Amino acid sequence: MWIYEKKLEYPVRVGGPNPHLAKVIITQYGGPDGELAASLRYLTQRYTMPIPQAKAVLTDIGTEELAHMEIVATLVYNLIKDAPLEEIKRAGLDGYYADHDRALYFVNASGAPWTATYIQSKGDPVTDLYENMAAEQKARSTYEYLIQLSDDPDVSDTLKFLREREVVHFQRFGETLNLVHEYLERKKYY
Repeated sequence: MWIYEKKLEYPVRVGGPNPHLAKVIITQYGGPDGELAASLRYLTQRYTMPIPQAKAVLTDIGTEELAHMEIVATLVYNLIKDAPLEEIKRAGLDGYYADHDRALYFVNASGAPWTATYIQSKGDPVTDLYENMAAEQKARSTYEYLIQLSDDPDVSDTLKFLREREVVHFQRFGETLNLVHEYLERKKYY
């Protein structure tokens, strides 16, 4: 079990309503390289890791991804909560609005709902750790693209924080992969 501190890992500020920006950022909430998929992937894969250190890293990063999901949700919500309906329509969010109003829902930037096919768990620790390193790089790339699309300095600041965490996660998974390789190559005596 975890202790939950009821504050965001990083403060979220927005310059004002911006449904167009919300529409693209939501992909990190419910898209293929988003925080929900990452969290579920890591928290599922931890069970088949052969060493305690690997289980711990997957648990730590998996729970941090949940915190990132909260940050992304807060960004999206704050960008649409006070937006006039005409702005929501102009941003192409009228279909989303019809189904969810301004509530958060797991979709990608095109509006397709989240699917479990976004995640993988093979049971082979080396395969899963490589999968995770690739996932972190894809998330980093997505955050870079979102930063390029952002016209709000406050939003960009939050996106930069999230991008940097993806870099740290990639590094931690690489270190964990080395530990798993060492464990698997060690001679076993019975």
